[in-house]
Formats: sequence, C-alpha cells, structure tokens
Amino acid sequence: MIRALLTFLGSLSLALGVLGIFLPLLPTTPFLLLAAFCFLRGSPRMHAWLMSHHILGPYIRDFQTGRGIPLRSKCVTLTLMWVSLALSAWIMPVPWTRWFLLIPGIGVTIYLWRLPTRPSGDPDRTASDPDQISRE
Repeated sequence: MIRALLTFLGSLSLALGVLGIFLPLLPTTPFLLLAAFCFLRGSPRMHAWLMSHHILGPYIRDFQTGRGIPLRSKCVTLTLMWVSLALSAWIMPVPWTRWFLLIPGIGVTIYLWRLPTRPSGDPDRTASDPDQISRE
C-alpha cells in the first residue's frame, strides 16, 4: 500500500515537474527531486528510468551531487521566466497586483544564481553512466 502511494506521489511530482518546465511560477527541480525520492522507495524501476532519462536524469544527478547547472540553462531559464512574468503583468487586469509577480521572480532569480554553475566545457559524465555517482 505504501509503495503504491509513493509511486503515485512520484508520478504526480514528475508530472508537476515537467509542467514546471513550461509554466513560469511552477518549480521544476523540487518536484523532480521529490519524484526521485518517492520512486526510490516506491518503484525502483521508475527511479532507474527517471535517473537514466536523457533530459531529466542529468539535472537531478547534478543537483544531488552539488555539481550545479550549466550557465546556458540558468540564462535560458531566467530569460523565459522574466519574459513570461512580463507578459503576465501586461495581461493582468488589476494593476496593483502586477507588483506581486516580482516576489517569485526575484526569489527564483536569487535562488538560481546562488546555485553552483557547471563550466560549459565540463562534460556530462553522468549522462552516459548512471552508476558513476555511486562509484565516486
């Protein structure tokens, strides 16, 4: 019963994490980390799939090991977030509520810039070998 619940929560977290890639105010990394945690205890097969996923796996492993994220990813993320926040502020019907969009925007910007930045020339050694982390 617990394993089924953890697998369900992992699937829900994974879905929210993937949505967070496209929606500016929905965080991606915390949901992906939660999904990895839930899958680790609920479904080893889903955990192995997530960790070996060619797009999501390296980001989770790099975050867990403290390697950071590439500078290009930080720049793209911040650019898309601020463009979507500006668009949201422009569309917002109540003018005074537009200022509230600055709170998550500034918070996410500070959070991302405080994360370690992986040099662009650093090869992603974890993408080709998911078990590399356990051997380091």
